[in-house]
Formats: sequence, C-alpha cells, structure tokens
Amino acid sequence: MYDVVLLTLGSERDAAGGGCGSGGACCGGVEAAGEQPEERCETPRVPVLACADALTAGGARVEMVTARSDAEIDEVLARLDGAPRPDGLSWPDPDSKTRLVIATASDGQLRAVLRRLVRRYAPPPSRRPADLPGNRTVPDLPPVGVLPLDPARTGAARDLAAQLGLPRDPAAVAAAVLDGTPRRLDLLRNDGGSVTLDGALLGAADDAGRPLHWRARVEVDDAVLSHGDDPILACAIGNAGGYARLDDVTLLADPDPADGRVEVAVAVSVVTRSALGRKKVRLEVRRARGRAAAVVPRDEKVPFLDDGVEGELSRKRSWWVEPGAWAVWTS
Repeated sequence: MYDVVLLTLGSERDAAGGGCGSGGACCGGVEAAGEQPEERCETPRVPVLACADALTAGGARVEMVTARSDAEIDEVLARLDGAPRPDGLSWPDPDSKTRLVIATASDGQLRAVLRRLVRRYAPPPSRRPADLPGNRTVPDLPPVGVLPLDPARTGAARDLAAQLGLPRDPAAVAAAVLDGTPRRLDLLRNDGGSVTLDGALLGAADDAGRPLHWRARVEVDDAVLSHGDDPILACAIGNAGGYARLDDVTLLADPDPADGRVEVAVAVSVVTRSALGRKKVRLEVRRARGRAAAVVPRDEKVPFLDDGVEGELSRKRSWWVEPGAWAVWTS
C-alpha cells in the first residue's frame, strides 16, 4: 500500500510570505497588466478530488495538501527523504512507499516543485559524495505523478504533459502512479538558481507583433552561434519541444527530453545583396546541441519565457543538462 500526497499549489493571495517558487511560479508567471492573480490562480478542485478517489479505490492512503509557499512545498518533499546518511546529506529514498502527485495548471507550477526538489537534494560542491554520477550535480530525483488541471492542449500551445504523452484523466493518472513505471527525463539547471523542464525562449515583439532585434553572445559547448554583433530575433533553449516553433519558423529541429543534450537555436536577420546590388534580408536559423549553453546579453534587458514564466535577462545565464535527473510516472 502506498501513501500518496496529492499536492496542489495555492495562490499568492493566500500566502503570508508570497507565492511559492521564484517569479510567481505558483501562478505560472508574472501577472499581466490589469490581471488579478487570484483570478488566474484559483485551482480547479474537480480533477483533484477525482484523482484522490481513484487513488483511494486503488488501495492508497491519500492526503491532499495545498502549498502556498516554498516552505510548505518543502514540508511535503521531506516525506520522500531516505534514511540519514553518514555524510549528513539529504537524499531521496529510492524505495519510498510515499508517492507524490503534483496537480498543475501550468508548466511553471510543475517547475516550482522540481526546483524545490533540486534545492533539497543537490549537495554543495564542497560536499559532493562519491555515489553521485559524474555527469550530474543531483541524485536521481523521486518520480512524480503529474495531474494536468487544464483541458488537453494541441498544436503550438501543448504543455509538457501533452508533449510527453502523459495521461490527463484523473483515473489514468492514479493508475500510472500506483501501477506504472517511472520514465526518467533530463533536467536543465541554470546559474540563476532555478531549473527548466521544457525550455526557454528569449526575445520580444513590438505592439504589432513584429520581433524586436537584440544582441547577445550565444554559446553551446565550444560552438558559438552568435558573437554578440548579430541582430537576433529569437533564441530558444530547448530540453523538450514547447518552444520548437515561433509562428511559422522552426527553431529547434528535434528536441528530445531524454537524450542528455540541450538544443539551442538563434534566429538571425542576415542582409545580403543581389547581383544588381539590391539589399535583401533573410532569416537564418543557427542550431547546435551540447551539454551546456550560455547567453550573454549585449543589450540592457532581454525578455524571456522559461517554462512559461516571464522574466528579463540582464547578465550572463548558463544552462546545463542533468541527464535523467527527474522522472514521471507513466502507465
């Protein structure tokens, strides 16, 4: 018999110390002008209750928890800890009888919980244990069940659950958690202290929807996609395929969330001249794959979306792959 914690992230209005996850991650991102966070963050209850009923019917002991801060998320994650280690590190229990289901209204909410898992179990460099894989900075994180709270998404608006083919029906999610198998996936960590599950898209558009040029040095391992002088329209940092396309332009050719590599693409305006001397502007997409990527903006601030959460990049940001670091329950 399993103990299952069905975790829902609450709204910022209910949190005494602010919302959980940096950047308003509980609510999926920064509120747009004129929008009230309480209107966007109210969690649908019907799928959560239906999943709890299905888990109970399957023989599990179920507890529903609503976390409204990082500290409350951490209290739930502590139940996944293993036995105390001689080195004093917190470490997940690979044989735990407690399973976690995350009810998510956005990829940003799922990321908020994974970010706390990484913070809980990633050892400081000075205390790196011998049993940690050489290509990782975190141990195997405990598998999580994902209960999407939004209707099925298709096309360019697909969330990560849809991209991974995870079940959306509450009963099917319960069956995967109780009787399924874990599917291990890559995780992107970054030097901003957060993680990326799907990808990041850097760039902005004007009021008419036209992309704005910006400049940055973009590197993937030893490959340089832009030295900082090119007029970049967009840059995609891809673990999965959420940002594979921008309108009718293919940015990421074949992102794979389990291949141990990050795919990076920059869309650059290139000016050429015809034989008659007429100036032409064409769009060039440059791509590379590797273990790590870095973006050094030359402009003051570059807007971005990271797993759907908005932000601005004003200094160097690096992402690196943690192969197979996290996992989801699949049927």
